[in-house]
Amino acid sequence: MKITNNDHKYISKGTVIYACEYHIIWCTKYRRSVLSPEIQERLKALIFEQQQAYQYIVREVESMPDHIHLLASIPPDVSVTSVIGKIKGYTAKILRSEFPTLTCRLPCLWTRSKFVASAGSVTLGVLKQYIENQKGV
Repeated sequence: MKITNNDHKYISKGTVIYACEYHIIWCTKYRRSVLSPEIQERLKALIFEQQQAYQYIVREVESMPDHIHLLASIPPDVSVTSVIGKIKGYTAKILRSEFPTLTCRLPCLWTRSKFVASAGSVTLGVLKQYIENQKGV
């Protein structure tokens, strides 16, 4: 099941207006397929639960048996890697307590690595052209 929040708007926070969207992927330890459909649903709920506390907005989340895709908006003054670390730590703690089979099968739930790519609504070429044309305006 795909969960989506399509409110792609600029966000105002103090003196900053931003639209910082990130595509984030992380995997289970040893890329083991331990995330059953029931665990995947609970994982998604946990990710949504911590949005305010960890300062991110879920745009979309999808999980597979061995990895998770998250599209999230994160303020520019918050470290993307710290947000991911908090999400992974929180979800691992809760999931391992609620689903004891995860504790038996893996020494830890998530691998330490992650993939992060910024996602924008325009291409780099369009941005370059926009910046180059600013003097002529």
